[in-house]
Amino acid sequence: MKLYAKYVSMHLKSQMQYKTSFFLTITGQFLVSFTVLSGLYFMMNRFSRIDGFTLQQVLLCFSIVLMAFSLAECFARGFDLFPQMIQNGDLDRVLVRPRSVVFQVLAGKMEFSRLGRMIQAVFVFCYAIPASGIAWTADKIFTLVLMIVCGMLIFSGLFLVYAAVSIFTIEGIEFMNVLTDGGREFGTYPYSIYGDGILKFLTYIIPLALFQYYPMLYLFGMERSPLYMLTPPAGMLFLIPAYGFWRFGLRRYKSTGS
Repeated sequence: MKLYAKYVSMHLKSQMQYKTSFFLTITGQFLVSFTVLSGLYFMMNRFSRIDGFTLQQVLLCFSIVLMAFSLAECFARGFDLFPQMIQNGDLDRVLVRPRSVVFQVLAGKMEFSRLGRMIQAVFVFCYAIPASGIAWTADKIFTLVLMIVCGMLIFSGLFLVYAAVSIFTIEGIEFMNVLTDGGREFGTYPYSIYGDGILKFLTYIIPLALFQYYPMLYLFGMERSPLYMLTPPAGMLFLIPAYGFWRFGLRRYKSTGS
């Protein structure tokens, strides 16, 4: 962790060398995400409820998913850029170093400018927390923390799968963006609004609903079983096959010769 903290400091200092560019990029990320928020507001202004959820409840859902994705995109950005490492031959050097490949990829690229979305998520979060009508108790606060932390790790797992696929395809395939960026966009609303088939897919295959929809039902008092509170950690089991697929890909890696 000490070494990783040094990498974090190094990346932050390097990106802050061009402060104007850095803050303009953050502003751009904030404004791009603001368009999604505007669409959400106008839709909910037209329909006061969607699948039983109010505007304030949907805003809490939106902020949690955006916060989790922004953290994953910031600190797991190296996996998103992994195809470039393969094409440039950088992976060959990574494989002969004594450190873990996962650690080197994570430490090799961090995009702090992506926190522009995070800033907006925090603003919406601070508004939705008191406005959503939740009676906050210790167990619900714990559930909220689990949703954000586990959501970040699940999105990071999706980036890991994307990197593993690129070992075989050499270039990143756009289909994976349906699960990463698409998962963030779909997560603007509770996943249940997309139908039972999609909800099952996002429960048993790509467990995004385990950190968003089910614990949210517990927060809003729609479900009282403590099992709903523990679905975010259950979603982290996705990291096991994701890492297994990553290891499978590395064992079959063939250098591009770059």
